[in-house]
Amino acid sequence: MAKDDIKLTPAMKQFAHFKKKYPDAVLFFRMGDFYETFYEDAKICSRVLGLTLTARNKGENPIPLAGVPWHAVDGYLKKMIQAGYKVAVCEQVEDPKQAQGVVKRDVVRIVTAGTLTDDMLLNEKEDNFLAAVSLGRNSDAAMSWVDISTGHFFIQRIAENQILDELLRLSPKEVLLADMRGELFEAETKKLAKHIGELTSAIITERPGWYFDPYQSKQRLIKHFGTNTLEGFGISDGEQIITPAGAILEYLNETQKTTLGHISSIKKIERKNYLQIDQTSLRSLEILRTIRGENTKGTLLASVDQTLTGPGARMFRNWLCMPLCDAGDIELRQDAVEELKNSVSILSDIRKILSNICDLERIAARVSTFRTNPKDLLALAATLRTIPLLREQLQNCQSGLLTSLCEKCDSMDELAELLVSAIEPESPSHLREGGVIRTGFNEELDRLRGISKDGRTWLQDYQKQQIEHTGIANLKIGFNKVFGYYIEISHASSGKAPADYVRKQTIKNAERYITDELKTYENEVLTAQDKALDIEVRLFEQLRQTTAQYVTRLQNLADTVARCDCLAALGFLAIRRNYVRPKVTNGGEFFISEGKHPVLDELLGAEFVPNDIELGDGKGDFLIITGPNMSGKSTYIRQAALLTILAQMGSFIPAQSAQIGIVDRIFTRVGASDELIRNQSTFMVEMTETANIINNATKKSLVILDEVGRGTSTYDGLALAWAITEHIAAKLRCRTLFATHYHELTELADLFDNIKNCNVAVREWMDQIVFLHKIIGGGTDKSYGIHVAKLAGIPKPIINRSKEILAELESTFTKEASGENLSRNKTKEPDTDTLFVQKHKSVLDKLSSVDVNNLTPIEAINLLNKIKDEIQEQQ
Repeated sequence: MAKDDIKLTPAMKQFAHFKKKYPDAVLFFRMGDFYETFYEDAKICSRVLGLTLTARNKGENPIPLAGVPWHAVDGYLKKMIQAGYKVAVCEQVEDPKQAQGVVKRDVVRIVTAGTLTDDMLLNEKEDNFLAAVSLGRNSDAAMSWVDISTGHFFIQRIAENQILDELLRLSPKEVLLADMRGELFEAETKKLAKHIGELTSAIITERPGWYFDPYQSKQRLIKHFGTNTLEGFGISDGEQIITPAGAILEYLNETQKTTLGHISSIKKIERKNYLQIDQTSLRSLEILRTIRGENTKGTLLASVDQTLTGPGARMFRNWLCMPLCDAGDIELRQDAVEELKNSVSILSDIRKILSNICDLERIAARVSTFRTNPKDLLALAATLRTIPLLREQLQNCQSGLLTSLCEKCDSMDELAELLVSAIEPESPSHLREGGVIRTGFNEELDRLRGISKDGRTWLQDYQKQQIEHTGIANLKIGFNKVFGYYIEISHASSGKAPADYVRKQTIKNAERYITDELKTYENEVLTAQDKALDIEVRLFEQLRQTTAQYVTRLQNLADTVARCDCLAALGFLAIRRNYVRPKVTNGGEFFISEGKHPVLDELLGAEFVPNDIELGDGKGDFLIITGPNMSGKSTYIRQAALLTILAQMGSFIPAQSAQIGIVDRIFTRVGASDELIRNQSTFMVEMTETANIINNATKKSLVILDEVGRGTSTYDGLALAWAITEHIAAKLRCRTLFATHYHELTELADLFDNIKNCNVAVREWMDQIVFLHKIIGGGTDKSYGIHVAKLAGIPKPIINRSKEILAELESTFTKEASGENLSRNKTKEPDTDTLFVQKHKSVLDKLSSVDVNNLTPIEAINLLNKIKDEIQEQQ
């Protein structure tokens, strides 16, 4: 039978009404001390939460039912969100005792992955971003993101092909897209949604197109911020980038149903101000997640993050993913880090203070949305009491940033004093049973508590007073459920009862009376607990409202604490691992002496072999690194990128010395993992990533290439690697490190003055090899592939057979090459360097006539295909 055909109770009619209003959410329907779910929602909750599925109306038409206790709801909400569901929380909005008929209910918030505010539902070290993306014409797009748990709100114009880069960096928990069915950008939006689903764990939420309407978006933003224009935020009135920000505000109003005053500004991000790290580099360099396992352990972030507070950890992650591009700003951070590194005692005291500071940002957000609890306010009071200690330590510092932070240590003494005097130190985390407001804060509350706790003492005192007043020695006070409190006098003494005694009952041996005073006490004692709880709720609400007036100051203080935490963490890191201050310039140099990979250096300690890097400013822009597998080539080139990121975030680095010219973008083409989920082969991914580098790198970029070309046939791969190297060296002239097995590429160092060769030193001994992991000058013509296979555990018969085949191949190559070598000795032509064994004069002539420096990659590929076809025809 359909739900509409079943005769529903008034409460179930309410449920049906709200379920119809929020069909895409699981409805938690408050009934007494439980949140109940019904029908399909109950089945979902039973499966996800492990609840017993029961039934309501266990007759002809039973309704599936599953419920959770209201005081434990946060834990269940977390599981629902992690399983990918939205939850609409429907509360009783009136006191059931006062209700006439069915209790009034309403949905007070919709809990989604991107709109969490409670600590239990959040990761302290990560932002919980809700993002929105709006596509535009000419491959232009706009993106906005907010963390409602902190109030941070951002907006930026972005190229369409950079959207995924930003989403990978931000790791939003939920992404809003416009429902573009039948609209202009329907295909593009579907494609974007598909890629977001493949590459991120974000929940994709579609909303009607009017959410993203430019005019309505502007009106929402202006209304929210209480301004007449957005120019104060650096946003021109005509800019279309406001549409995703407007969509976010509409979605927050839809789901939160409360004030959002802590979202008090919006920051426009200019990508040119930060070192850009695309999604490929973020993943390949394992900055936030490892490639294997998608874990944080073993990443650059996990290795270098030494922060002690929630806001500090989130800011540190942001600094790492968005390093600076202004040398002056970098030096300001370095000055602060150096001062803290050299002031061990001050640094130690600062970190000790920071370890006792709560998550100010998130508490401020809960204060603003009136979702804070007593424990939040206690933690806030304790933190405010520690700020003067932090300010005292910073007063001893001289660097510009630390001095500025000292001035911003706003301890809000009046708020701290109020909270300390108002909240019980051992307060529970909720108001269900009272005990939150401190004794002495409110006289009436203390009196009511006294009545509730000391009622027996009052009665004993009152009985004593009445005996003295009446002279009746056997007078006593009692209680029953019918009459309440009464005075009992024996029949023999009843004649002495005063006129103000009102007789209520006659029993066998006595008379029972009441007095106005006793009745007043009875009313008070029976309602004292409820009245006391009502007063506590009212007082706590006043405290929340008072605290809400400090939200902006609390947010500013949270930012100050976070910056202090980040700088102190970098100082502690520099001391702990003996890092040095790199010199960051606006030039094109890249000089590192005895540099180390920051993650492997921590894991291997003294076993890690440091290496030098010299690029740029006359030292060559392009470094070709040859050597066997497992020798350290990949570590060496990744190391260069990681040290650049650390240097430009303001950190010291693991090296003896370093001088690095500002890098605007890092590009990597590393690894050969198939992306089968996107129907792309290894080679297609490799070429796509390489094309991104060719098309977007600038002279100030840093390019990391690892084994480009190995995903296809040897000749095709070598041809591509050669042509790509030529293009980067001749056209882009950016700092590049290329690790390769194509030893033929070392010949390019003779053709280009900005290409250098180096290799990884290997020691051969008794048919064995030892990897020295030291980078030395010059190329190498040995791969040691069979030796590496042996180390990897390939069976001995296969190793021996490989050696036989290798000997045969080398012998054949030598015989074929001997004629050419004689020819070259007779007619020495220095400009006829070649890739292949030459046996055909026409092919040699073609190669001799090629202007290599002006050959594009595509022209090189076409030429090599023609040469290949000609050789095959002549064989």
